[in-house]
This record gives sequence, structure tokens and C-alpha cells, in this order.
Amino acid sequence: MFTNPFSDLTQLNISTEIMQGYIVLMALLVIIGTVLDMMHKKSAKYFFEDAKKAKKNATRTVSSGEKAGLALKTLANEVLTSGEFCNMKRRISHLLTMYGFIIFVATSAMMIFSGNVASSSLAVFWHLGAIMLCLGGYSFWFVIRVDVAAEGTKWYHLVKADIFIVSLFTTATFALLWSFTSGGLSLLFFGLFLVSNTIIFASVFWSKFAHMFFKPAAALQKRIAQADGSNLNLPGDFDLTDPAVQAKFPDIPQYMGTNPENMGAGIRRESPNHY
Repeated sequence: MFTNPFSDLTQLNISTEIMQGYIVLMALLVIIGTVLDMMHKKSAKYFFEDAKKAKKNATRTVSSGEKAGLALKTLANEVLTSGEFCNMKRRISHLLTMYGFIIFVATSAMMIFSGNVASSSLAVFWHLGAIMLCLGGYSFWFVIRVDVAAEGTKWYHLVKADIFIVSLFTTATFALLWSFTSGGLSLLFFGLFLVSNTIIFASVFWSKFAHMFFKPAAALQKRIAQADGSNLNLPGDFDLTDPAVQAKFPDIPQYMGTNPENMGAGIRRESPNHY
């Protein structure tokens, strides 16, 4: 049922070496874009400086074994299952997009670099990854994206932040259309697929692509900060009815009374209607 469209490219005088060179070029663009993003946003500098501050404010030392355990928890929760998303729709969309992208890119590279571009099993997973990308990308864009209409903006209004998600689901869409068509239509969709796919990897500096590398590091740093007591250099969670706390912060009784009410979970009291 599923055939690999890469096997037809040789008929267009596009050799395996050219396809391999293209993949290598895309990988280099990701590396260059990520480095430029780090230099522009100074992300690495921020993480290192924040880690130094946290170390000074730490109340206990976290052992290497405990850090390894925290790394495994981060991998299982924030990375593999996106457990930080409380909204289940957003979580499912993210997982479909993430795993769809990984499967799609991995199978593309495997088929091209192994020289077995006609592999039927890899072709099945290639199409599966593209379908997952479409499901995750389109559900995010049309169902749980920021409600731009409420802000007086048309849903099709694009900004730089939209480059990543739009190029993702358009690449998957053109890939499927390229695979399921023939003749001139197939060439058209292949060209659109190539353009959209190149945009994904060439726009790392302007898109959210680089956050895939920073997100796990930030999540692990947060867990370590909670474990060593530095709490990301944030103030502690005080009991506002405690006389000692009110003595330390004398403006509490002034603005909230001597027996402040428990405000509850705040935003969690009501499910958000917008992403």
C-alpha cells in the first residue's frame, strides 16, 4: 500500500549522493541556527549564570546519584511524555507532532543512507510519521492555537513564531501528496515538499526549533533547583497567616488583613478557553 517516493527520484537524475548531501546540509543548518540562536538570546550564558546563583542559595548538596535520578524523571516526564502540559488536548497534539517528526526524519535518513530506499517497512513508518505530523500540526493550528480572532486578527495571519509549526505540517502534507500522486502533480508536490522542508531547517534562528534542545536542560535545572533548596532563586512559599511571616513582611496585614484568605489554585480553578 505504501511505496517510497524516494525510489522514484533516481529517475529524475537525483542520485543517492545528492539526497545524502541534502540531509547533511540540513543537519548543518540546524547546528548553525542553534548556535546563532544561543548567541543571540544568550541562552547558555543565562543557564550557567543561573546555575551559579542557585548553587550559592542551595541549602543541601544533591548527589550524583540523585541527579541521575532527576535526569531520568525529566526524560520520562518532560521529554518522552510531555507531562508538563496540563491541557490534555495540547499534550496529545505535542506528542503527535514530536514523535511524528522524529519518525519522519529518522526513516528518511535511514532509507537514504542505507541505500535501501525501496524498503517497504521503512516506507510504512515514513508515511505514519507524516500522518502523525499532520494530525498534531493541524489540531494545534485550528483547535488549540492562540485565539487570534479574539484579538481582532485573522487566523491565517502569520508571524515569525509560526514558521516552525506551519512548515512542519505543510511538509508532512506535501510529502503525503507527493507519495500518493504521479506525473506532473507528483513533481509539483515534491517541489513544494522540498521548499517547505528546507524552511524547517533553514529557519532555526527565527523559529522554535532550537527550544527542543533547551527545554530538557531547563526542566532538569528546575528539578535540581527544587531538590537542593535554591528553588530557582525564587522566594519561598510562605504561610501568610504566620505571625513570623507577617512580621517579616509588614505590608501583608496592611493590604490583606491579619488573616489573609487562601486564594486557592488561581488559574487552575477554571479551565482556560485559549491556549
